[in-house]
Amino acid sequence: METPANKLYFGDNLDILRENVADESVDLIYLDPPFNSNATYNVLFRERSGEDSAAQITAFEDTWRWSIESEYAFQDVVKDGPEKLGNLLQSMRAFLGQNDMMAYLTMMAQRMAELRRVLKSTGSIYLHCDSTASHYLKFMMDAVFDATNFKNEITWVRSLPHNDAHRFGRSRDTILFYGKSSQSKFIPQFRPQKESSVKSHYREDANGRMYRLASLIAPGGRGPLYEYKGFERRWRFTQANMARLEAEGRIWHQPGRIPQRILYLDESKGALVQDHWDDINPINAMAKERLGYPTQKPEALLERIINASSNEGDIVLDPFCGCGTAIAVAERLQRRWIGIDITHLAISLMKNRLRDSFGSDLSNYEIIGVPQDLESARALAVESEHDGRYQFEYWGLGLVDARPVNKGHRGADSGIDGYINFFDDNSGKAKRIIVQVKSGHVRRDMIATLKGDMARENAEIGLFITLNQPTRPMIQEAASAGIYTPEHYPDHRYPRVQILTIEDLLSGTQAEYPRFAPDATFARAPRRRQSSSSQRLMD
Repeated sequence: METPANKLYFGDNLDILRENVADESVDLIYLDPPFNSNATYNVLFRERSGEDSAAQITAFEDTWRWSIESEYAFQDVVKDGPEKLGNLLQSMRAFLGQNDMMAYLTMMAQRMAELRRVLKSTGSIYLHCDSTASHYLKFMMDAVFDATNFKNEITWVRSLPHNDAHRFGRSRDTILFYGKSSQSKFIPQFRPQKESSVKSHYREDANGRMYRLASLIAPGGRGPLYEYKGFERRWRFTQANMARLEAEGRIWHQPGRIPQRILYLDESKGALVQDHWDDINPINAMAKERLGYPTQKPEALLERIINASSNEGDIVLDPFCGCGTAIAVAERLQRRWIGIDITHLAISLMKNRLRDSFGSDLSNYEIIGVPQDLESARALAVESEHDGRYQFEYWGLGLVDARPVNKGHRGADSGIDGYINFFDDNSGKAKRIIVQVKSGHVRRDMIATLKGDMARENAEIGLFITLNQPTRPMIQEAASAGIYTPEHYPDHRYPRVQILTIEDLLSGTQAEYPRFAPDATFARAPRRRQSSSSQRLMD
């Protein structure tokens, strides 16, 4: 099995890990799984103005139930998984019983075992969680990766202080950091010095430079032993290096005082990052990088993790990649990457994010598990019947970059599945295309209904996406809707109702509508530059 890189997978991450990712092939794993918080997470879209849209689409329901599938998964771990993990899971079941938390932990146990298998001996894993399940997950990580390979329990302050009526405010997440072995790579990270630290630890010299003093004595009594300035000690530096520092004016000494080293603030890399991270702000409502995904994490958080535990060219894996923050940062930092998600909505968001962030600089990548031909499209239609065919609809909407409507609150939207906003003048007001996606039998009256929806929604264009071929009466009904001509571009004409088959779209056919300016359908990710290291190579 050859592990792919720069690949985006749609599907269950357990199956994809088992079938597509080779043993010891990944350098860094970051996962931000659902926390079993019994919450329903929605994608909150943003309008062109930057304001939140009223349309919220359910991304996933973070609710787990003990079921026959949980029982099968439990037995799978106990019989075939790591012995310590199987024993721990049995103890947890005896303690917790067959409840929602146990279903969640069983799901995570299966995946942890696979994640250890694919991680290189020099690799690291960061598990992002909150207080709902972090104490249970820590035990499981100890069982899978061994407690001796535990590195840190990182605290990330993810929100400003807030009031909770019956408890202290919960404002932090936990990131469990483990290595695969004692050889796991780690590169220390630095953060800017706090102003309070500068004021308390630094002083100004005669030239206006800020400096502080540091001990020259070797820690643990391991340095070379010799006499310097009247003091016999084990020093941090050899006599030759000590003489060089003195010649450079970097040693402070007063009679009767042990010499100390002078460290200048303007030469400092900053303060070493510890395990309490309060310097990375969460994604707020006005953040430029905000895409509206419910669990989106700031890029600065992933940048610190990726820089600390990988090098350029290494492979980064995110098995719960959501809107793709880890993937986008890995691309920017010139790592190879593998992302996995179980919803077509997330896949569409990631495709748009990568395109908007990197444009022509985007590395080649492949999407696996998403239909690429008519046969696999039909299979998806059948597979998604259990969820109201929403996954098929999300995939079909993604073919034309349309935003889905809220299925839970259709209301006046009737049978509309999605829409596209576009601009063809300087008014600043978006015009609308409504979209319907059909995977079953289609009839002429569906086109008539679409025309009525267009009138009600004041939509200039309607797209009818169908898995099956349209009938001649449908084509005639669509033609009767006429032509849309932009006021300021009279030479451009577009059919008001367009029937697009899945086969056509997979073959490269595009919807016809004005593209004189970028559409405003999805929140656009800010354009990202190359990493600083790669930029220096070009200077």
